[in-house]
Amino acid sequence: MKPIRCAIYTRKSSEEGLEQEFNSLHAQREACEAYILSQKHEGWQFVQTEYDDGGFSGGTMERPALKRLLADVEAKKVDIIVVYKVDRLTRSLMDFSKLVELMDKVGVSFVSITQQFNTTTSMGRLTLNVLLSFAQFEREVTGERIRDKIALSKQRGKWMGGMTPLGYEVKEQKLYIHEEDAAIIRHIYQRYLVLKSVNLLKLELDADGYITKQRSFENGKQSGGLPFHKGHLYYLLENRIYVGDVVHKDKHYPGQHEGIIEPETFEKVQKLLAENRIHKVNGTGKKAPCMLAGILFDDRGHPMTPKHCRTHKLYYRYYTSQAIIGGTPHLAGSLPNIPAHEIERLVQAEIVKFFKDEKQLQPWLQGENIQSQKILLQAAQNLGWENADEERLFLKSIIRRIELSDKAIKIELCGNALIPALRGELTGKPGKDDSQQIILTRPVKLAATNNGSKVIIGSTASGRNEQLVKAIVRSFLWNEQLISGEKRTIREIADQEKISSPTYVSKVIHLRFLAPDIIESIIEGTQPVDWTVEKLFAIKTSDWQSQRQILGLI
Repeated sequence: MKPIRCAIYTRKSSEEGLEQEFNSLHAQREACEAYILSQKHEGWQFVQTEYDDGGFSGGTMERPALKRLLADVEAKKVDIIVVYKVDRLTRSLMDFSKLVELMDKVGVSFVSITQQFNTTTSMGRLTLNVLLSFAQFEREVTGERIRDKIALSKQRGKWMGGMTPLGYEVKEQKLYIHEEDAAIIRHIYQRYLVLKSVNLLKLELDADGYITKQRSFENGKQSGGLPFHKGHLYYLLENRIYVGDVVHKDKHYPGQHEGIIEPETFEKVQKLLAENRIHKVNGTGKKAPCMLAGILFDDRGHPMTPKHCRTHKLYYRYYTSQAIIGGTPHLAGSLPNIPAHEIERLVQAEIVKFFKDEKQLQPWLQGENIQSQKILLQAAQNLGWENADEERLFLKSIIRRIELSDKAIKIELCGNALIPALRGELTGKPGKDDSQQIILTRPVKLAATNNGSKVIIGSTASGRNEQLVKAIVRSFLWNEQLISGEKRTIREIADQEKISSPTYVSKVIHLRFLAPDIIESIIEGTQPVDWTVEKLFAIKTSDWQSQRQILGLI
């Protein structure tokens, strides 16, 4: 018979009487030992390690012996935890449910010798399910109470905490204007009304040396001190807190703090933002817009047409030579099929690399004055896109043609379109002047896969990928909204962000639990060029080492 290892846990809330030769902890242990001996015929035996917490409340999990016990449980050194009464383990039903969840995960049972509570039996498991149902009820009631309190407080105009908005400081849990930072907010609003473009606003702020506020946290970490990115500027320009309002869900209420921006100015900015939204063009409203449709060709001159398929509810995109579609595969080029994700990321990396090379870009800036050149070079260094639609529009505004073979990729750019694109003047079509062309050529390597050939991109860093950064920032923000109770469900977040699929929101939220070094590489732009949001979504484990293996870091 396989021995069943039984660990005894004892606890006493106060230190009174612990100095005695025989105290409450000893009494609990003797009773538990006697019970274990009575089950000797079942193979039960003692674990010699003592887990005694004297002078620790059952209302907290911060107990040294309990932590050692849980560590041994996870290390599978224990089969059954034996206690005198359930409240010796914990007095919190929510904590108890967490403990049971951990024990169930590793296959450990729980026994209370004086209450006939034994999860090794069917009746014990039934009792456990009843307790867990009450724990779930307790969690939901607590959440509702917190959410109701937040809603009522915001209706009264109170600021309910979180990251202090730029332009304000917190004193006694209230917002007060910080004049130095408020001047930056006023400047951003005024210049946007003049420039009428967030892209141009960012270029000017970068050229003038404006950076985000530096913040220090209790854990010693710091944030900020970096140039404003477009997403941040949109957030500042749309934030009603700057007109003295407090927002809760889709409603806003007069706040107890003073506004920085006049209501008339704020409304003008909102109207201009609405007018400047990028309209859906060239099919960008599709679920997965194909970046290179109409500009990608095989090495025999055939257009490569976007195609897609579904397998086990997964969505795959790829480009196929028109010769294959037309029933003449023998006329297709050397690479008739290519996964869309691979070729799009490769093209994106080459474009970013070109713009970051000041020597290559400089000849096209000669017609600009010194200040304008400085702004445009800074924009090139910070090149990135808010979403797939904007990226697609940018690429189609500067790329005339891409030719793909099994040996190399050749990208033909329109030189005259570079400067307008950096300024945000995106037409979706390059100029017709063939004399102003730029040819970028890069060798590629291929490897066979189940779905055909695949471009091997390697680990060359692509620079800052705004889509990845945006996903990471959203994961932290949305997690905080759920934890604080500002949002009750993933559906609420999806509705607020105008995202049709709550599943997408759920996937983004899970990015919060990526390994710190993975998140850091994305923020710093040192991640491999083939990393995409979809690739991060495919990571289902919370184990950091496994995440690194999946991403090929180890």
